Amino acid sequence: MTAHTRTLLTVICEAALEKKLLADLENLGAPGWTLSDARDRGSRGVRSAGWDTEGNIRLEVIGSRELAERIASHLQARYYANYAMVCYLAEVQVLRPEKF
Repeated sequence: MTAHTRTLLTVICEAALEKKLLADLENLGAPGWTLSDARDRGSRGVRSAGWDTEGNIRLEVIGSRELAERIASHLQARYYANYAMVCYLAEVQVLRPEKF
C-alpha cells in the first residue's frame, strides 16, 4: 500500500452559504467536495442539524496544500466578517492520489 499526502480543508458554516460556497469551490478549482449537515455549539450558540437555512453544513475538500490554502484565504476574506464560519487544514494520507 502506497499512501500520498494531501491536505484536507474542512469548513463548518451556516447552511445559507451552501450555493455560494459550491460556486466558489468550482471557480477556485476544487477537484470535488463532500457536504453534510452539522450540529454544533460555539460562540454564536447552538445550531440544529436541519437542512434549512438555520442549520450548519460541513464541507470537506481534499487537494494540494496550495489549493486548500487558496480556498481558505478566499473564504476568510469573503465570509468571516459576516457569517459563522470555521475553517481548518489537516494533512491526510490518500490511496488514490489521481483523484486529488
